Amino acid sequence: MSKIVLLSAPYMLPDRARFLPVFSRYGLDVIAPEVSERLEEPELLKLAGQFDGAICGDDRFTPEVLSACAPRLKVISKWGTGIDSIDREAAAKLGISVRNTPDAFTDAVADSVLGYMLAFARQGPWLNRSMKTGEWKKLVARSLNESTLGVIGVGRIGKAVLRRAQSFGMPLLGNDIIEMPFQFLTEVKVKMTSLEEVLTRSDFISLNCDLNPSSRHLIDGAALAKVKPTAVLINTARGPLIDEPALITALKSKRLAGAALDVFEHEPLPSTSPLRAMDNVMLAPHNSNASPVAWERVHWNTIRNLLDGLGLDAADLNPEDYPPLK
Repeated sequence: MSKIVLLSAPYMLPDRARFLPVFSRYGLDVIAPEVSERLEEPELLKLAGQFDGAICGDDRFTPEVLSACAPRLKVISKWGTGIDSIDREAAAKLGISVRNTPDAFTDAVADSVLGYMLAFARQGPWLNRSMKTGEWKKLVARSLNESTLGVIGVGRIGKAVLRRAQSFGMPLLGNDIIEMPFQFLTEVKVKMTSLEEVLTRSDFISLNCDLNPSSRHLIDGAALAKVKPTAVLINTARGPLIDEPALITALKSKRLAGAALDVFEHEPLPSTSPLRAMDNVMLAPHNSNASPVAWERVHWNTIRNLLDGLGLDAADLNPEDYPPLK
């Protein structure tokens, strides 16, 4: 009997016709449901028991879903890096392998953080809007070297952000639960310090940490009470790192000057969210990973991870045999 794969990764679904011959070559049939942003628990439960492997985005593989999918499900191959939507402990107990692509979008996300900082520092979006409404109004801007950057989560992306910011001459602060390598600290003049010092001293605060039980709502009302009223918060990591109602309150009360958000507690961001109407907030639809080169690498690594998890030999898999469809 053919093995069946659930293909629900939103970045691969539009090009599914390109990848179907790959699965066919390895004797795999494909279930490809309609997906907007992710499959939630009820949607996955309807499909449970029907597939041997999964290529997914941020689908909610909860303990209930994983239990319903076992013992048939052998591997979940996550498109990208973050696997916080998959209960890895439950998967391990059920013998389900969980795989991803580390360092998938480091450059793209780090570039996005610098883009947000430049936008707020130089007031680009607001100057453009003012001009297009017929105004000739000069706004106060600043150079990045006049601003301190604090990075919370100094992993691959956090390090890349700090390296880029160093070239602008910014004073740098970092916070992480892991001790930093001496080589990195000598290369990048960053002061590793407490979370409180990052919050109280930084003009820009970039969240680049993983989402886990200890980091959920890391930025809550108490944390926001410590920031400078002129500070800007940037989140390109995971939405639930921030207590969104507390953030909205801080922005409305001018406890915080601005925010740049690529990720949210609930995605897509509800149309009723007050964030949509705030002039001091820049929003993006979970788009900081945008990079065709990186996407292509992740496509094929995700497929290889799936094949390996199903016990299939992908050694001779050549992406050049499956060019993009025109």
